[in-house]
Amino acid sequence: MRSPWHTTARVLAVDGGPHGYEAPLWRALTVFRVAAFGFAAVLAAARYSHFTRPVLVLCGLMVMALWTGYSSYAYPRGARRSWLLPWADLAITVGCLLLTRWVLHADDLAVTLPMVWIAGPVIAWAIRAGRRAGCAAAAVIGACCMVVRGRIDLTGVNEGVLLLLTAIAIGHIARLSSEAETRALEVATARERERLARGIHDSVLQVLALVQRRGTELGGEAAELGRLAGEQESALRQLIGTRTAGSASHSKPAGNADLREVLSRFATATVTVATPAAAVVLPGAVADELAAAVGAALDNVRRHVGPHAPAWLLVEDEGDGVVVTVRDDGPGIAPGRLAEAARAGRIGVTRSIRGRLEELGGTVAISSPAGQGTEVEMRVPRR
Repeated sequence: MRSPWHTTARVLAVDGGPHGYEAPLWRALTVFRVAAFGFAAVLAAARYSHFTRPVLVLCGLMVMALWTGYSSYAYPRGARRSWLLPWADLAITVGCLLLTRWVLHADDLAVTLPMVWIAGPVIAWAIRAGRRAGCAAAAVIGACCMVVRGRIDLTGVNEGVLLLLTAIAIGHIARLSSEAETRALEVATARERERLARGIHDSVLQVLALVQRRGTELGGEAAELGRLAGEQESALRQLIGTRTAGSASHSKPAGNADLREVLSRFATATVTVATPAAAVVLPGAVADELAAAVGAALDNVRRHVGPHAPAWLLVEDEGDGVVVTVRDDGPGIAPGRLAEAARAGRIGVTRSIRGRLEELGGTVAISSPAGQGTEVEMRVPRR
């Protein structure tokens, strides 16, 4: 029995924590806040003689420094990013902005005390809740800038437009980051599920099938145990075959086919079909030939095991190739029987299965221990 294809499902943080896709945005905000505060402090020192209340200026700069340090610590940590933090961010920024009216003369109000530091909460709101929230914060800051100057002028309009554009751009980037993180998590989850499904196929399901067969042979209470094992095997196979919602609706290039859909027609009351969650895309001609080989393998099950004999069809996507396995729980193939059939001119396995796979550049492996059923593994490479 082959070993399953193992994949590593990387655990992604979905709370925007230090390992989330939003983490670089929060780090960029930290760099911006520190740089913006440094610029405001240098400009305040250069214009010190213009201030009417230097003590208030020092108090405002101290508040800005403390908030820059705390917000730079709190925002990158998801547990501290409740709505209280961005609201406090907006309130403190508005307060520092309005302080300009009390520390500068009316003729000097073209330049505010916080300068570009006022964009901090706009960026934070855009990352935290998207473009609309960022634009709302930008509107509040822009309105406060006009209140500080006491008039609507070109400088205030420019500041408001720049804040709105910043909110739109950052909000859009944040949304794309969130969607990328969600897709990556879905892919990792699907791969882990496939790995577990293959592990179940190679171990648990084989054991359940063995218990079912032995219970039927022994009869009595063992038969009931075998029946229960058979029910559990069927339930597990249905779980393996369950597809993630929306996974079937993937666009495919012209001439390609989803092997899951091609092979789904073989599903019957006696044939269980298990496929990966994601689309298994192959060229249409390859998928059709592979389906024909699968049909031949299932015909052999009905012919040699019985028309109502259960069979299992498992599809595995290994990236560089696709593996399709047909298994039954019949008596198996006697040693030398396939070679004898080929010499006798019977082409069921030789041509219908092996011949098709060889033309596709693939291989066929048949495992048939005595009394333990037959497994036909068909492997097709992706070219």
